[in-house]
Amino acid sequence: MTEPCDLPATTARVLIGERKLSPVELMDSCIARIEAIDHAVNAIIARSFETARETARQSEAAVMRGDELGALHGLPLAVKDLIDARGLPTSFGSVLFANNIAKEDEAIVAMLKRSGAIVVGKTNVPEWGAGGNTRNALHGATGNPFDPDRSAAGSSGGSAVALATGMVPLATGSDTGGSVRNPAAFCGVVGFRPSPGLIASNSRNMAWLQISQLGPMARTVSDACLMLSCMLDRDGRDPLSAILHAGGSPDAATYRDPQRIDLAALRIAATADFGFAPTERATAETFRRKLASFGSTFRAVEWAHPDCSNADEVFRILRAVAFLGRHRELAEKFPDKVGPNIRDNVAEGLGYSAADVARALSMQTDMYRRWQAFFGAHDFVLAPAVTISPRPWSELYPAEIDGVKTKSYFHWLALAYAVTNVGHPVVAIPAGRDDAGLPFGIQVIGPRGGDLATLAVAREIEALLAANPETARPVPDIAWLQRRPPIAGKPGFKDFD
Repeated sequence: MTEPCDLPATTARVLIGERKLSPVELMDSCIARIEAIDHAVNAIIARSFETARETARQSEAAVMRGDELGALHGLPLAVKDLIDARGLPTSFGSVLFANNIAKEDEAIVAMLKRSGAIVVGKTNVPEWGAGGNTRNALHGATGNPFDPDRSAAGSSGGSAVALATGMVPLATGSDTGGSVRNPAAFCGVVGFRPSPGLIASNSRNMAWLQISQLGPMARTVSDACLMLSCMLDRDGRDPLSAILHAGGSPDAATYRDPQRIDLAALRIAATADFGFAPTERATAETFRRKLASFGSTFRAVEWAHPDCSNADEVFRILRAVAFLGRHRELAEKFPDKVGPNIRDNVAEGLGYSAADVARALSMQTDMYRRWQAFFGAHDFVLAPAVTISPRPWSELYPAEIDGVKTKSYFHWLALAYAVTNVGHPVVAIPAGRDDAGLPFGIQVIGPRGGDLATLAVAREIEALLAANPETARPVPDIAWLQRRPPIAGKPGFKDFD
């Protein structure tokens, strides 16, 4: 029998509206799941159970009174620990901010609450979101729900694990070099990185730099669409949002249920490496096999990719600039209390000149224009979400792939930052398991500004994948996780170096 916490968000919301599921019942089910298995995976690092239960009781009363209900009414929500939720700690995974309690909700959290979502707790991240492995010296490591000794990726690793295990139906994420997509792929859930400006951020300190974007995470594309529809609002504090939504906020109902798209009319480009990513051979072969199972649905599939020349250099420099602007003071004042990823990024940023930054911005522009030319002959691009299968979280980052050394601690994220560099919308969807028995994810990359179409295509592909046991979304063994020993007892749980 399906537990309430395992229901899709869309299904749970319908049942709540029909008075067939109580928000209290759903909340109790989610809390019970957290209490039963979080010791094994360490996804929820701050809990708000009493407040959440009280809010659920209020939500139930509103249903019984016949009040008008928001699109997310009564749905439990987990918030990534880089994002403020009033009354809960925002530690950023940093020992320096262990006691930092948020006084206000970040804009997207406020919007989700206004739509009826109920915050249950905060999810674990790498320190300041730096790196694709969710571990830090304050809260420790987050384990993969299919093997807690392996990485859940990052930086939205805690959110992905919470979703995969039924702790919550919805969770917030953010994405620079794949921080929504990588953990979604590693944990068998859905993550969406939107076009810059579609979801406003009021906390980004370098607001014109578009490489970091907020995004919804869920177990299905439809659930992600439901959540996204409640995150759309013009916010003048975000200049990209103010420009994109100059004519007013987009129609939420349109995003809640995008118009269907006929896959048989689409020209698809497929790539395992974008011509530069260090994709391991096993991952490339798994992607080819998965695509072969449903590729005949499209009008055409061509093995091709946009020209990504200089992608590594562009991302390396712009990423370092972003970290330098945010973290230089911390790294210089407290060098012994920040992790190696923060120290290395700040040091790298300090090493670049204005000429280096100008060159990176020029190369980024050239790359963007080459992508637009490519999409003139192709409608969507499909690619693996991550270059590798999940590895042990004790490995801070993959130092080599197929025997070849990686260029940096984030080089293995190249399949994701190829898209980050140009700002196209992209959805990561689960596509069964790889040969190691671990979740495998595919990126669905859309044209510039084509967020609605990208979500619609991802939903259609998701349905094709779900119909095949070999490609359907994998589900963790909850009973097995419940019997697992605490991850906190593992060697190196809170180590960095």
